[in-house]
Amino acid sequence: MKKVKIIAGITWAFICLILIIILFPGLNSFSASAAKLPFMKINPNYSGGEVAQQLIATGCTLDIRKPVFDGLIKKRNKGFVQLDWRGNVPDKIVDTIDYDLDNKPDFCIFVDRDQSKTVLDPINSKVRDIIISTPTSYGWAVRVELIK
Repeated sequence: MKKVKIIAGITWAFICLILIIILFPGLNSFSASAAKLPFMKINPNYSGGEVAQQLIATGCTLDIRKPVFDGLIKKRNKGFVQLDWRGNVPDKIVDTIDYDLDNKPDFCIFVDRDQSKTVLDPINSKVRDIIISTPTSYGWAVRVELIK
């Protein structure tokens, strides 16, 4: 019985090795085609969520994304909203943001790109603090912490 288990284990390992050698060259095209499937999406915790509102000014576009409260199993009590300034972003940004689209301002934000300083003035009680404020390849991004 012991020899049968050893032979079965070695056979299984050999079959897996051959399968990996055969499939390895095609993994790049397989992963690209799998990524294009309609149900494959980037996690909003990584991407910042879907764009809820886009404000276009001369040379600069502000993308206000949908609030993200995603957790592994259920929605979290703490989340964030991401703001992306794209294009020709000014050195000093002063904006009043309505992230929940109720036509009432939720917070004011001031960003000084030269000194990498960001100041948040919360108006809504659900707005807490700045999680991150950073330059990006497309302009500037800020994540603001929220509670439900």
